[in-house]
Amino acid sequence: MTMDRMLATWFGAGLLRPAPGTWGSAVAVAMGLILHRIGHFPLLALATGLVILLGFWVVTRYTVGMDDPDRSEIVIDEVAGQWLALMAPSFGFWHAGLPADSFPYPGWVAAFLFFRLFDIWKPWLVGRADRRHDSAGVMLDDLWAGIFAALATMAAAAFAHTVLM
Repeated sequence: MTMDRMLATWFGAGLLRPAPGTWGSAVAVAMGLILHRIGHFPLLALATGLVILLGFWVVTRYTVGMDDPDRSEIVIDEVAGQWLALMAPSFGFWHAGLPADSFPYPGWVAAFLFFRLFDIWKPWLVGRADRRHDSAGVMLDDLWAGIFAALATMAAAAFAHTVLM
């Protein structure tokens, strides 16, 4: 396996079937929880920025000459988008002063579910980016899905903490 393929498939997660995007997102959540535990929000934010840059670079390299660059085995875009979504609860827990080994399940479950919803549904800017059919679009649709998922996760947390509690 070449380095480009290993990174594009996020160490083989994109080769799992069925639903490689969901597998990529699940692996991203697990890794995001580990990053949060090791270095809290700042480490997750740094890793997210790095995987976004790496994703644009490796997807461009990996898809050279492919008719359809948005191949199902490419999941580094899911990792970047999922980590964007996870940054919302990670920041909230960090800001609230919770210890790094605390990442209550509603936060990461909501981030995962909202990210998968927006990544599959592809509303508005997510769909527009997906319709680009180029290597940048491969990354951009998941980044938009991650942003929307982060916002939805924060809205759900606000609702839960103000109305339900």
